[in-house]
Amino acid sequence: MNMLTRREAIALGAASAMQAQQAVPTFDADLVARYDKSVEDLLKRQNTSAGDRGLGCIPDDTGLYFMGTAVGIVETFASAYICPQSKYHKNPLMMERAKLAAGFLLREQLPDGNAYLPITNFDSPPDTAFIVNGVATTAWNAKQYGNMELFNVLEPFLRKAGAALTRGGVHTPNHRWVVCSALAQINSLFPSPAIVKRIDQWLAEGIDIDSDGQFTERSTYNYNPIVDRSLVVVALKLNRPELLEPVRKNLNAMMYLIHADYEAVTEISRRQDLNTRGNIAGYWFSYAHLARIDRNGQFAAIANHFTPVAASIASLLEYPQLREPGPAPVAPPDNYEKVFPYIGVARIRRGAVSATVLEGKNRFFLLRRGEAVIGALRFASAFFGKGQFIGTKLVQKDGGYYMAQSLTGPYYQPFNPPRKITTETYDSTRRERAQSEVCHLEQTVFIQENAKGFTVRIQSKGTNDVPLAIEINLREGGKLEGCEPVTKVVDGYILPKGFAGYQAGSDAIRFGPGSAPHRYTQVRGADAKLAGPSVYITGLTPFDHTLKFEWA
Repeated sequence: MNMLTRREAIALGAASAMQAQQAVPTFDADLVARYDKSVEDLLKRQNTSAGDRGLGCIPDDTGLYFMGTAVGIVETFASAYICPQSKYHKNPLMMERAKLAAGFLLREQLPDGNAYLPITNFDSPPDTAFIVNGVATTAWNAKQYGNMELFNVLEPFLRKAGAALTRGGVHTPNHRWVVCSALAQINSLFPSPAIVKRIDQWLAEGIDIDSDGQFTERSTYNYNPIVDRSLVVVALKLNRPELLEPVRKNLNAMMYLIHADYEAVTEISRRQDLNTRGNIAGYWFSYAHLARIDRNGQFAAIANHFTPVAASIASLLEYPQLREPGPAPVAPPDNYEKVFPYIGVARIRRGAVSATVLEGKNRFFLLRRGEAVIGALRFASAFFGKGQFIGTKLVQKDGGYYMAQSLTGPYYQPFNPPRKITTETYDSTRRERAQSEVCHLEQTVFIQENAKGFTVRIQSKGTNDVPLAIEINLREGGKLEGCEPVTKVVDGYILPKGFAGYQAGSDAIRFGPGSAPHRYTQVRGADAKLAGPSVYITGLTPFDHTLKFEWA
């Protein structure tokens, strides 16, 4: 790939500034229509009650006002005002309402310059940085396109926030880069050696990206795109092209962490987006920039896919290079088997078929074929309340993927010589006691692809007659056949024999064979049943069962 040299980055920044001084460009009609619809909605909902604390903003469903909401209002009205295709272009009402929202921001800004998030964070530099990102973009556009009235309204907020961010702290790893991007944007408007010094102080820690292209939080839906965008902004605003390399690495990795419909593989996340559903539209800004900088057709294809829903007039105004044609799109990879050894994940794509194998997770295998989605394969043994299978290490062998778990269940002897237990709890003494009647359980899974689909061999042995239950969790909305309902388990089914079929839309998966020597599906100590339909297969140790997942 062609990386941007420092000289090229400087030239790119200069070209952006020159283009921004020119006439306001035209935009895609659908994008303008989307903005105009947003304007109509905001005009109806914005609080215009004089004297009300929420004047200029919009409350959420609980009645709370968020400064981030006001930022969105300012940005939307200002963009519509600037955009010549908008029916609100140069409409004085846009400036009136934008200033109302800006007034809310100024009133709510704390004396030290910080913002707050009323549901959790107070006097918060990170939330200030998130808010500054939108305010600074609006101020930049206002200045470049001749709207000094709005720029002057926003300037006090940005200067005060900039001072706060040069001394403020953070909570999480991604906050460092969000703060840096906010400071870089403020510096582009009001150059300050103190701001650049603070950015360099954070950057001196190094960018936290691993050998598999994941940032510390591994947040494929929420925070990866935030980190990528932040680093792109700092790279462009401060002419630091070296900061694009971790972005490039993450964007490359993400091409192998999406399903056929561009939904993200969120099962690797360490944040609140773990196991949630969402596509990668949030990466649009970074894919669009790197597609042009690197002339990368695969990045361009992903950016183009999301441009209709993810592009913003505000970003296109601030970064004119995004309006230039990108390279010819090239389809991202959709036929591969790729292992991420550092994070312990294997990904297999065969067009519409998408499979994920994970170490260290109770959901160790996920499979989808188009709309037919198996959201999780799990199993647990009733072994001392700790038999939920979580594979410790993903190993490639014999043409498949192997994971194991070793468990013990001891009993404890009295102290010899005797010892009084006073204020100590019993649990605190366990490690010091002799053990007896020690029970053992060895559990393994082996996952292998074949011409018809996948097989998953599940084994559990050691202590005999331990009940276990396999859970095959399905995405709701499909049609399930071949199973029987489980008593007192909502959306619970059992497969006593043969194969079950699951169809969603025109796509189907069949799985089995079933087994049900018992109907103890909600095993003690196992993680709670997942939402949606779950099909159970049960057994007793020693257990050796090979499940087949085939295309119906």
